[in-house]
Amino acid sequence: MTDAEWAVVRDVLPVPGWLEGRGGQPEGYCHRQMVDAVRYPVAGRAPEPTAGIIDSQSVKGAASVPAASRGFDGGKKVNGRKRHIVVDTLGLLAAVMVTAASVTDSEVGRTLLKWLRKRHWHISLVWADGGYTGRLVGLARDVLRIALTVVRHTDATAGFVVLQKRWLVERTFAWLMHSRRLVREYETRTEPSEAMIRRSMSVVMSRRLARQAR
Repeated sequence: MTDAEWAVVRDVLPVPGWLEGRGGQPEGYCHRQMVDAVRYPVAGRAPEPTAGIIDSQSVKGAASVPAASRGFDGGKKVNGRKRHIVVDTLGLLAAVMVTAASVTDSEVGRTLLKWLRKRHWHISLVWADGGYTGRLVGLARDVLRIALTVVRHTDATAGFVVLQKRWLVERTFAWLMHSRRLVREYETRTEPSEAMIRRSMSVVMSRRLARQAR
């Protein structure tokens, strides 16, 4: 970050609580260094992704999950919630939304792709599975200018087969499930559940940065 950039960014950062007498401990790291760490792109890659993969994961809900935000996924036979995510080609989280497990992928796909277009406008290609077919493909193409490409199993496919590009998002779900709190849905509201997913992904990213530093 240049000095000119920092001069602008510094003024919009929140004032630490300890400086205003609201308690807390002084930070151990310079704010500018922390912002640089967040902005640091993966080596050999452009800072902004141009392609992504969308998918969902149904997870059982604990007793603390209310009936208003839980449902039954008939395909996966899961009573709980569904996590919908979009990742880039490195498997890093670009967008997330948590709903009842009964909500279909195509329903949430509209909202999630709109968020994606707003936050990561460089992305013009998204791979998906068969749950994202129908009108969503036309909406993505004509309104959002995103080529939604469905990757399917072929008739000749037998047993487990790694599908092109889709394995990237499945790997991300596997990373997230390393977090004990994400093995099951516990939050009463979906917003904290989404925040837990982002927190878990931040752990993955910070560990990668630490390995690169070493």
